[in-house]
Amino acid sequence: MSVNNEQLAELLSGIAKAQQAIIDAVERADGGWKNNHLIPLLNVAANMRQPEPRLLDLPARILLRYQGRAAVDSATIVADLERLFSQPVGATPVDAAAATAPAPPAAATAAAAPRPAAPAAPTPGGPTASASPAAPGSKL
Repeated sequence: MSVNNEQLAELLSGIAKAQQAIIDAVERADGGWKNNHLIPLLNVAANMRQPEPRLLDLPARILLRYQGRAAVDSATIVADLERLFSQPVGATPVDAAAATAPAPPAAATAAAAPRPAAPAAPTPGGPTASASPAAPGSKL
């Protein structure tokens, strides 16, 4: 049995629709839960800081699309799947750019290294009696 990209897109969309039904039920029981708790964590799970999603990020991104008002388009999911399946396993455009980027010069990394803090200079005469807190009931 083989599954084509259209069938896989429909399956992923159906799973996200079932998850959305659970999300809607929780939102009805506890208003504001979706915006306060779910959306921030779903953004992290979908790895939204990366412009090009990995295959691992795709299900969370599909569920995130269901949170909006726009209809989820199966053709967009198919296009994402085709693009992701055409890449070698584990390679993303971001990884390729990082691998070909030149290494920073040694002087720049040494300048960015944290330096130890200088020891505090002792105060002349040491601590004074006025610096200590007064005992309760004492007259100052």
